[in-house]
Parts: sequence; C-alpha cells; structure tokens
Amino acid sequence: MDAVRVALLREVLAGTEWLGATRRFAGALRGSVVSYGGGLLLVGTAEYEPWHLAAHLVDEAAWSGTPELSPTLVRHGARASEPAHLAVGLGRLSAARRGETLLVVSPGAPGAGLLERVHDARRAGATVLALDGGDDDLTAMAHEALAVPRDTDLDLDTVQHLVSAAAGENALPAPRGRGRLRDRLSRLADHLTAPPPVRW
Repeated sequence: MDAVRVALLREVLAGTEWLGATRRFAGALRGSVVSYGGGLLLVGTAEYEPWHLAAHLVDEAAWSGTPELSPTLVRHGARASEPAHLAVGLGRLSAARRGETLLVVSPGAPGAGLLERVHDARRAGATVLALDGGDDDLTAMAHEALAVPRDTDLDLDTVQHLVSAAAGENALPAPRGRGRLRDRLSRLADHLTAPPPVRW
C-alpha cells in the first residue's frame, strides 16, 4: 500500500478511534527501538507470518532515516539452507535481551509455544508489543498492544499498513549545527530523495 492509499484510508477513517490508536502504537514501536538503538524482532504465528509488515517496516526505515525500524523476521519454519534474512528461527526469541523489542503479530490465538517464548523474552528484558486479534494472554504479556477484533470494520492487514506508515513518519528532527561537509551532504541527499510527506 503506497502513501497515497494510506492517505485515502486515513481520510475514510477520520473521526474513528483507529487513527489515534495506530499512531499511539506506532509511537510506542518507534520509541522502543530508537531509545535502545534497534533490535526489532518481528514474529507471527505458525499459520501467519507477517511478511508484508516486515517489508513495509524496511521501507519506512529507509525513508525516515531510522534504520532501527528495520526488523528481523523470526520464522516458525526457518531452515538454515535459506537466505540469511529468511533463516532466523524461533530460537532467536530465546536470545532476546534488554534493549530489544519483540513485535508479535497474531490474527488468532498465538499458541502456547509462542506465548512461552514471548514470556521468556519479556522476562529477559525485551520490550513486547502485540498487534493481534484480541488474545487476552498475549495482551496481558505485552507492554503495548493494539487489538483488531474480527467484528471491526478493519482487518489486521490494513491496520499493519497504518502502523508501519505512522512509525515511519514520527521522525525526530535532524540535529542542527555545523557538522562535517560529508554529513551535511548526506542529510541533504536524504532530504532530496525522501518521498513527500503524507498530508491528511
């Protein structure tokens, strides 16, 4: 979903609680990864892997100049023979530590095995965020949660688009002052090549 479609979606949703809810959740996501310098782990369920959200967060990380938003996709069926970015298995959750953020995306019940791993990551100090269908156990475990029940007007995929777009646009202002010429040219190039801001 491109910036124009996100803007149209925001127009349609004006006056609902969804815009504020997705912005708050995106702010929590961005705040947790920027505060600690990165380490975003993204995991779904055995039946639902959040490929689309991973791709959008990578794009938003590049466009906003916030590399911390680029996630590591943790997969249930990862195999060592796959490319490195696809070969990260659930064992990575056991290695999660303080300063890392774990974003769990689950349209239904996440399952006892995943919940146990998420609980272990939280106990080790990781910040846990949940974007789900309203599972009570996962919500109770998360530091921040956004539930998308099945009986709402939106589906989980649409909410993921809103969250990723909002996470990318909550950019902190660039530091002012005179830096090295290379730094100033780099910031100018980033500014000139950045997509136009979405106005709604």
